[in-house]
Amino acid sequence: MLGAVLHKAGDIRCEQVDDPKILKPTDAIIKLSASCICGSDLWPYRGLQPLGEPTHMGHEYCGVVVEVGSEVRTIRPGQFVVGSFCLSDNTCPHCRYGFQSSCVQREFMLGAQAPYARVPLADGTLVATEEMPSDDLVPHMLAVSDVLGTGWYAADAAQVKPGSTVVVVGDGAVGLMGVLAAREMGAGRIIAMSRHETRQKLAREFGATDIVSERAEEGVRRILDMTDGVGADSVLECVGTMESMDQALAVSRPGGTIGYVGVPHDVSFEGQRLFFGQRRMLGGPAPVRRFLPDLMDRVLKGLIQPGKVFDLELPLAQVAEGYKAMDERRAVKVMLRV
Repeated sequence: MLGAVLHKAGDIRCEQVDDPKILKPTDAIIKLSASCICGSDLWPYRGLQPLGEPTHMGHEYCGVVVEVGSEVRTIRPGQFVVGSFCLSDNTCPHCRYGFQSSCVQREFMLGAQAPYARVPLADGTLVATEEMPSDDLVPHMLAVSDVLGTGWYAADAAQVKPGSTVVVVGDGAVGLMGVLAAREMGAGRIIAMSRHETRQKLAREFGATDIVSERAEEGVRRILDMTDGVGADSVLECVGTMESMDQALAVSRPGGTIGYVGVPHDVSFEGQRLFFGQRRMLGGPAPVRRFLPDLMDRVLKGLIQPGKVFDLELPLAQVAEGYKAMDERRAVKVMLRV
């Protein structure tokens, strides 16, 4: 079959790859209804993350089960399923505490930018719908598998509460989903930091009450002015750079909480600043599996439409253009149809 393979920085190709096979009795094979390109895929694409060998890309997925291993009990062929980018057994102590992304058997999904994919730990990773969703729901279900689940975790980790003031640092797909999550959790004020008009429009649609286009110290001053010098109750850090983390720390009030989900690159902390700043912090790889049943239900009931974050749809054969469009910020998030 054809699949997206990253050979080196800037070199992504749609080429022949092996068809997925059941390798362990806990595996499942699914036929992808759609796939997409993640912001985190851009790190190796830009050469900012080591790539030891050509890698079959893709970790966001939904589709129909076509085969299961002999030990799979809760998933069966013919079901529509959504899974997390973090593969988990959903039974270990970490999973039971709701941190499936730290499962003792954790693996990371690969190879989903293709027509078919192998999903290890299928029972613990995949969640099935009762009925086959209509095609118009596929983009929204696909968004649940990572980008919405990650934005939701940012808001959950930041302890967003009804009536609270929230700042979202980052206007990529995860940041926009963080805005949606904060709205769903009842935030009273949602300040999205964005300099791009199309992303500002989406942020407004997803629930942002205010937009701050300034960055760095100027952006911090603006938010402090807007909050009477206090800062935000909850801050969602959705980028992963030192600049974005600095902004998150600076706009959070003492006693506030930062939920950080941007994969960190060259981020470090100074002890005195943390000690006297008195901010709570929680983040890391999102335990999307914890949220899947609820988020899938919200989509199926028409309560949320996270798939609006996909502003460019391409066939898998044009995956290189999809990566380029996201790298050049001509697209927020690219959906691939196979």
